[in-house]
This record gives sequence, C-alpha cells and structure tokens, in this order.
Amino acid sequence: MANRKSTEISTWITKPTSPSETELFELMAFRCAKIAFLLKERSLQDLSHFLAEIPANPETFELVARFCAGYDVTFSAETVVPLSCLAHYLGMTEAHRKNNLLKKALLFLEHNVLPIWNETVKAFRATENIFDIAIELGLVAVCANSIITKTISDPQLLGDPIKRACFNGSEDEGDDFRPNVKRRLFAIDWPSEDLTTLSLRLYEPLICEMVKRGVPLEYVTASLCNYVRKWVLQTPTGADEKVDIRTRNSQREIVEAVERLLPNEMGLVPCNLLFEMLRCTDLLEASSECMDRLELRIGKNLNQATVKDLLTLSQGYAGKVQYDVECVRRILTHFYRNYNSSKMSDLIAVAELVEELLAEIASDRDLKIETFTALAEMSKQVSNGCLGSSDGMYKGIDIYLDTHRDLLESEREKVCQVLDIDKMSPEACEHAAKNERLPTRVVLQALFVTQVQLRNAIMKEIAGSQDGRGLGEEEEEDEEATLLGSGEESMRSDMEKISKKMMELERECCVMKREIEKDRGFRIVKKEKVSLWKEMKRKIGCINIVTNCNRPGKKKKKVHP
Repeated sequence: MANRKSTEISTWITKPTSPSETELFELMAFRCAKIAFLLKERSLQDLSHFLAEIPANPETFELVARFCAGYDVTFSAETVVPLSCLAHYLGMTEAHRKNNLLKKALLFLEHNVLPIWNETVKAFRATENIFDIAIELGLVAVCANSIITKTISDPQLLGDPIKRACFNGSEDEGDDFRPNVKRRLFAIDWPSEDLTTLSLRLYEPLICEMVKRGVPLEYVTASLCNYVRKWVLQTPTGADEKVDIRTRNSQREIVEAVERLLPNEMGLVPCNLLFEMLRCTDLLEASSECMDRLELRIGKNLNQATVKDLLTLSQGYAGKVQYDVECVRRILTHFYRNYNSSKMSDLIAVAELVEELLAEIASDRDLKIETFTALAEMSKQVSNGCLGSSDGMYKGIDIYLDTHRDLLESEREKVCQVLDIDKMSPEACEHAAKNERLPTRVVLQALFVTQVQLRNAIMKEIAGSQDGRGLGEEEEEDEEATLLGSGEESMRSDMEKISKKMMELERECCVMKREIEKDRGFRIVKKEKVSLWKEMKRKIGCINIVTNCNRPGKKKKKVHP
C-alpha cells in the first residue's frame, strides 16, 4: 500500500509535461537535505526512484511540499507523526536549515500531544503505517511511555474492572460503567480514546510493559477482555464463509496473544470470556498450547461457571451442535488437580453444574446414547461424596428418555445404569415407581427403595415419639426436683394416700381370694360348663343373686293356667 502511494507521488512530481518540476525540486531542496543532494549529484530519474521509497501517503507529502513552498502547516495528533517521519526521511533537520519541519513537528508532539491522553493514543495509532521509521526516530517509545505513565497514575483510563458474573458482550453495559467522583464532577461528552483501537503489533508490547511497570492487573485484564471481544468475539469468526483468510489469521493471532497476556491470578478473568475464547480457538484452529492453557484457566475457575458457559463449547461450525465430552472431562481434571481449598461449597457447585449440564443437553433429539452416558458417568463421579442425593441425575435421565421414546428396553437399561436409586429422595423414588419410561427393573427397584424409605420413616417417627415422651418425663422430674423443697409436705401426704390405697387393694384381693376358694367346694348343678367371665361376675359383684337363684327352698311353684 505504501509503495503504491509513493509511486503516485513520484508520478505526480515527475510528469514530463509539468513546467514547474525543477522549481518544485529546488523549493524542496531548500528544506530537504536529501533532495538537495540528489539534485546536485543525480538525475531526475534517480530522484523518482528516491521518491518511490517515501514512507508517506500523498496527503502527508503535500503538506511537506506546502511547507517547503513557504505555507504554514497545521499539525494535529494524526498528522504530526507521519510528518515527523517524512521530515526525518527527507533530512529536514536544523543542520540543513533553521526552523525546519522536523523540529516544529517534534515540538508540537511534545507540548500539544503527549500531555493529553486522547491525543497521545491517536499519535501512537498513527505509527502503525510507518512503524519502522517511527521506531528509528523514537516516536513509538515516546508515545508508549506517555500512555503507560498516564495509566499508572489513573488506571481507569484502561476501563473499569470487569464484573466476573456480568461480562457478556450481548448484554447492556450501561450499568457496568460507574465513573469515579472526579469523572462525574468533570464529565464531558467526549469519548475517551480506547487502546482497543490499536493494532496487535502496537497493543501487545504496550500491555507487556504496563504489567512490568506495575499497572494494576484488574485494569489490564479489563483492557484485554475488551480487546479480544472487539476484534474476535463480536465479529464473524473464521468459521464464517464470509471471513477471508487474512481476517481469520489476524483473529487467531489476537486470541493467542491475549491468552498469553492474561494474568494467572484467579478471579480476574470472567469465566464466560474464557469459554468464548476456547470455542474460538477451535474454530480458528489456534495452537494446541493456547487451547491447553485456556482449559487450565477454565478448570481453575470452574466453580464460577454456569451451564450457559459450558454449552458455549457445543457451538460448532455453521451453528452445528457438537458436545465435546472429552473437553469437559479435561476441564474437570484441571479443577480437581488445582483445587486446594477446604471449602465444600465449591465442590458441590461443580457437581451440581455437571448435573445441570446433563439435564440441559438431555432434551437434544440428536444426542447419542454414548455421549449422554459418558457425561452421566462423569456426573456420577463428580457428585460422589459431594451430593447426598442423585435427584439431578434422575432428572437428566428422565428428560432423555422422554425425548427419545423410541429406545429399546436394552437401550433404556444402558441409560439407567449410572442411576443410584438408593440415593434418590422419597419424592423422586415415588415418581420413578410410577414412571412408565423407565425399564421394568428400575421401576421395581424404585418400588423396593420406596418401601424401605417408608419403613425407615415410620421407625424414626416412633423412635422420635418415644424419645419425646422420655424427654417429657425427664422434664417433669426436673420440675419436681426443683419444687421438692417447697412442697415436701404435700408430697408426703400424697405418698401416704397412695400407700393407703395400696393396702386397701391388697385387702380386697385377699377377700376375693377367700371367696374363690370357698366356691370351689360347691357342686355345679348345670351340665354346661360355666365360663370364666360368668364366674368372675359371680365372685366380684353378682354372688348374692347367683346364690339366691340356686337355693332349693325358695324354688317357686309352677302355676298352671
């Protein structure tokens, strides 16, 4: 591009029909040491060769020509760097002529550009097209140093730290930006220049130097996340047919560079961003080292992930859904290898996350049995020792069987192999016992477990009621012990009454015993045997009536009508 523009410049200057070429060269030679040397030593053809190598566009060359012709040149943040580089290339120094262009441009850069953030970023961005000369002249280093110094004193120039749970390119970010008091006080409707507009060649070394010089990592991370989102995540990726190879390669380089620049500290990078980057590494065919490092980063922060994040990995080419169970397995392996906390909550969160993922993908009609059972087995291993119930597993299996009603009995058996019915809640067991989609063996097992759970529940209630009564008696005894000192006399009287009643009952028992012994000598006239109940009635209450009825002298005469 630069060569084509330079050719246009040289063609415009060296037209043979133009009568003012010699005057133009002489005017430029007055300010440009190299053109003066070529005019003195070489021909116009050699000068045309020299102009073809000029590192500038026609607009910049025109400004130089106007300066050489005696016109004033208005500098700006976008033009000062190209003008400085062209002036350096042409030799427009103070050694050749006083008050030359190079000195004027550098003074403008120093006093009008570098003190201001927006102007410095614009000037730094302008070095992209003339990178080599800008480095030689020191302009890249000067602009970069100014930017870094400003970010050290005010890190919010890089953007506010990203909220881990809210980073989503599709969501409204109006609530995420909360300016500090200073910004609110001097709020101006003038957007701040963002470093994400820089090319990767400028951006990567700038961020590296910021980290070395101690810019807070949370602000550096915010800039990195915004950068990869702007250039990769919010634009069509390499999987899109409309994306050319050059853009695809550029996106791959950006993903790999941002992954290298991200800090290793946990909690700084949103988990959903890491999942998005991992998906893009597959689509863009990034290096295996980049993919491995992203999986490791995700594994260390897996307790912060959601089901939506895990489903991001299934978005393949042209919207095709591809569940990478092995990738999930590797991420889980990284989580457990690097987990060194004593908190059980993170382990439970990951186990529940895998169960939610199983239930989420179970409704996919194209999901193969092998993929589902592999993830179900993984979920069982993860939840072992963390979750006391396997209801989440049962939910996923039930959804899968409901979605795939054409499965054979043997296939349904295979799906239910990982289900541990003994760990299911009573409600889930009751549902399973009535579930027609389950295999017969599983239904019978659920019925058995339901009966066992019901029996255990009843036994617990009985034991609890007995414990409650025992506890109540103990409380009464305690209360009696506390009242013993004050009501000792009443207690004694009560005890005496009880002892008297006991003595009376003993006397009555003795009387009943003698009566029974007397009645044993009587002859029973009736042939049928008197029942025990009648005998007892006769002894304790009806003895007189029975005796009177059996006396021979009192028998009534039969009266004939």
